[in-house]
Amino acid sequence: MNRITLLKRLSYLTTVFMFFATFGGGVVTRTESGLGCGTEWPLCHGKFVPAHTLASVIEYTHRLVSTTAGILAVIVLVLFLMYSKNRKDLQFFAFLTFIFVSIQGAMGALAVVFSQSPPIMALHLGFAFISLASSLMTSLGARQEEKLGGLAVFDKMPRTNKAFRNYVWVVMIYSYIVVYTGAFVSHTDSAGACAGFPLCNGKLIPELSGGVEIAFIHRIAGFLLVALIVILFVWIYRRYRENRELNILGFTSVLLIVFQVLSGAFLMLTMGRPEVYMFVVLAHMTSIAVLFGLLTYMSYIVWRHTKSTRA
Repeated sequence: MNRITLLKRLSYLTTVFMFFATFGGGVVTRTESGLGCGTEWPLCHGKFVPAHTLASVIEYTHRLVSTTAGILAVIVLVLFLMYSKNRKDLQFFAFLTFIFVSIQGAMGALAVVFSQSPPIMALHLGFAFISLASSLMTSLGARQEEKLGGLAVFDKMPRTNKAFRNYVWVVMIYSYIVVYTGAFVSHTDSAGACAGFPLCNGKLIPELSGGVEIAFIHRIAGFLLVALIVILFVWIYRRYRENRELNILGFTSVLLIVFQVLSGAFLMLTMGRPEVYMFVVLAHMTSIAVLFGLLTYMSYIVWRHTKSTRA
């Protein structure tokens, strides 16, 4: 096995653990298991192996997965610095993964020991998404290095213009804003304030009070993201149809945003059934996490493809 193949596989493994760490954070939030280990960290009720209550198992498992993701992030960063010196971009992605998983872990520990406000807790999930996206970019970049032989391949691909590059960047940044508003809805328990779909409480513009404003803003932000991604896909299809990678990313983004809308509607239908509702929430959160990661990678790709940017 050559070095780049090893790096790719370790990057994949790190991304998998990042994914489950993000997913596990959603489980902790939805099951209200954040204090399943009390206000102690890293111990759980004074023990390394806690009592087998459901809340403690959920919280402690999340800690173990997140810690493993952090350890893998360190290993991947060190190995890229040692064995992939010609890929400064991949070293940077690995560094971002390490930084944000560390910040996320620190915020998680602080949230256990000291109670945090909903805006800070929402930011905690946002950082988890960034660490997952960075890890995904490292994995896809390592795959590109192994399969296509490095950055020189970008010189052989059709160029994309600056207007398209800027639009992709705007969509990526805006998707993160949507992620944050969704996390804020979750941490303020505002999901039920805006009943019905697509209308909110049966109105086009509901009375904005009692948490309705939080849920309504997130819903409007989500609808706008749908429009932006559809425009992005049409732009790719009409102008860059020959670029297979961009087309795959664009089409997958459309599928994910459609799933977002459908799962969002299903949230309203299952709100009275907790055993189903939790899984719908997790599916809703997971799909936007993957979408943000793909948009982040697309932002990197179009930067490489811009006419004035050569590898």
